Amino acid sequence: MSAKCQLHVRIAIVRGGHNIALILFGWRRYKDLTKEVEERAAAEQRARFLAATDPLTGLLNRRTIGERTAEMISIAQRKQKSITVMMLDLDNFKNINDVHGHSAGDAVLKQVAARISKIMPPHNLLARLGGDEFACAFIFDPEQPKIVERIADDLIDAVGTPIIENGTQLVVTTSIGMSRYDSESEDFDLLMRRADIAMYSSKKQGRNCHCWFDPSMEQELQTRSLLERGMRTGIPKGEFVPYFEQQIDLMTGKLTGFEVLARWESPTQGRISPEIFIPIAEETGMIAKLSLSIMRQAFKNAKDWDAGLVISVNISPIQLRDPWLAQKIVKLLVESGFPSNRLEIEITESALFENLSLAQSIVGSLKNQGIKIALDDFGTGYSSLAHLRALPFDRIKIDRSFVSSILRNPESKAIVKAINGLGKRLGMPITAEGIEDKETESELRQIGCAVGQGWHYGRPLTAADTQKILAERNLLPVEELDDAAVQQLGRSHSAIEKNDLLKAG
Repeated sequence: MSAKCQLHVRIAIVRGGHNIALILFGWRRYKDLTKEVEERAAAEQRARFLAATDPLTGLLNRRTIGERTAEMISIAQRKQKSITVMMLDLDNFKNINDVHGHSAGDAVLKQVAARISKIMPPHNLLARLGGDEFACAFIFDPEQPKIVERIADDLIDAVGTPIIENGTQLVVTTSIGMSRYDSESEDFDLLMRRADIAMYSSKKQGRNCHCWFDPSMEQELQTRSLLERGMRTGIPKGEFVPYFEQQIDLMTGKLTGFEVLARWESPTQGRISPEIFIPIAEETGMIAKLSLSIMRQAFKNAKDWDAGLVISVNISPIQLRDPWLAQKIVKLLVESGFPSNRLEIEITESALFENLSLAQSIVGSLKNQGIKIALDDFGTGYSSLAHLRALPFDRIKIDRSFVSSILRNPESKAIVKAINGLGKRLGMPITAEGIEDKETESELRQIGCAVGQGWHYGRPLTAADTQKILAERNLLPVEELDDAAVQQLGRSHSAIEKNDLLKAG
């Protein structure tokens, strides 16, 4: 072969190798691009999944359940079926986190989500809305709403079954609210809102139960919302004022002091019962500001009353969760100049049940300042004797439920006698609440109760009316007598005669 031919062959071989290299490069590039596209698609799918679901439980999230209801509504309309929306909120879930830690709380949420998923009928929508709140929706026969109630019962049973986590038994229950879709005019957001209203109604009925939405619930919620707004503005404006209920020595008939009660004198709605606003204050966290406001006013009102008169103030269980409560009360005493030895703080037994160690710390701080401590509503709790041993109480108050029935119920009478005997052995005087007639007062006097209070001695009074009673009983310093008080005592309004009275004092 000539040199020229050999050159052409070499060129051809080189070109052929180059083409093969290009083919190999192209193939590798194709594989890389394909892999990149697949990874990008997987990443996008993962992103969509994360955007649509709750990362802890894998259920849908709040936004997604609303987006996916259009198809369910379309199916229900086509098949002439109804849709129910359930809202589930775990009862006392916060206690799991507080006592056992957030990891235990997460384990409970995942287990609850799995249990709910197993009970839901096919073609359902199930979401975790956040925290310990879940929502689900499914289609049912409008003629058979009992099916929905049976599913709700199954959910309550399933959620309430103890959960074992790291050898610890964790128990939660659930409150369920239910609404139903039957009309084209109703949207899913409205159904969710109604189910949520019904769920809160379940909590009010005692929790661990379910109920259907009723329009009256919405009206009640609107009324509550109005009251809540009024309270938020009314507390700083001084619309909440102290009233004073007399406490009487049952042996001598002498006035020994007053229990301070909160009353709301609304400029728009008139006087509102504490049975209405106290629960709202506790649920919304306003009870602390409300209580301190009432104490501040009461201390100012009672500062210059007779030195033997004691002021009793009831502390909410919510307030006993505040480790700074004692310091706040002492600060009010210092600011008002009210003597600490004339203050008695009343603590209900149920309040001690939550955190006894914190209560011991608060009570110890108050006692160190000379403040007296009373155990209120004694006999209605779960471990009365243990609490009497654990805390340095100065007084026991017998719940009105026993006192009011003492004449007609032998068991109530036996309980009052037993508590009074226990108080004597422990050196703690007894106050009986709820005395409404002379016969009950006489019976309590024979039993040996030290102090009584109730409507038999008059209804709770405003500070001004209390001032008048104290003036009548000569329990005010002469300097405190104003013209009205002087007139009540039968003296003239003239400046000269009033001056004579001051000199005589």
